[in-house]
Amino acid sequence: MAFRTDLALEAAETARGEAGRLPGVRSRVRSFGSTVVTEVEILDARGEDALGRPRGSYVTVELEKIAPYTLPQAAEVVAGELRALLRRLEIGQDAEAMVAGLGNRRVTPDTIGPLAAEHVIATRHLVGREKSFDGWRPVSVISPGVLGTTGIESAEVVLGAVRRTSPAVLIVVDALAAGNAGRLCRTVQLADSGISPGSGVGNSRAELSQGTIGVPVIAVGVPTVVDADTLCGGAGCAPAMFVTPREIDRLAALSAKLVGHAINMALHGMTLEEAESFSD
Repeated sequence: MAFRTDLALEAAETARGEAGRLPGVRSRVRSFGSTVVTEVEILDARGEDALGRPRGSYVTVELEKIAPYTLPQAAEVVAGELRALLRRLEIGQDAEAMVAGLGNRRVTPDTIGPLAAEHVIATRHLVGREKSFDGWRPVSVISPGVLGTTGIESAEVVLGAVRRTSPAVLIVVDALAAGNAGRLCRTVQLADSGISPGSGVGNSRAELSQGTIGVPVIAVGVPTVVDADTLCGGAGCAPAMFVTPREIDRLAALSAKLVGHAINMALHGMTLEEAESFSD
């Protein structure tokens, strides 16, 4: 059975089930109330082979559920994990950042990136020009669309924008695929190794990583689909089909709001209330 997932946590769970301990992989689990944070670190080539992913840190934030009343705690946790990755990459508090929201606005499960980008506060054009924005971090935001509607790879658009503006870090937001339906729209993965958009659904596009873009890349994603054949236990009942939650419109909007505000909180050092007042 081909177990499709973008979540390093699930890849590690599957590999451990088959082989027990995983050389080259280190994991740790932390709890913040009902929110569980699992960090999977791929340390070397052995870990890369075991999990099929490049070395780096993969942080999974699992929420009890996604709802308006869970957003405050969830945003604080996700923002805290994003700050930790920025510190690990030695990105200063004043360093310029670019946020790219990947995905297709016409396909609801793929709207996480563009919707999250709408919540991110763009300040690059204001910092240094408007006195009221003194002390803010310069942040730019783009939504490059998808190859099928623009004729241009998302990575090409992002690379052009990065070369033109020279940010210190690129934060990419995208929808993901999970292997467990219980993790759909209630899980956020953050990784400092970049991203290959569409890989979890067998439609991998050009990679966005420091090696291809030229600056550190942090990927933030929310799983919105699960392989139907995985749900059937690999019985071949629904090849090449994917399942998404019934209330995907509402859940995608809430998940995007969570990610967008968490990015604001991490980049601009603000509270959730401040982030909402600026971008909602």
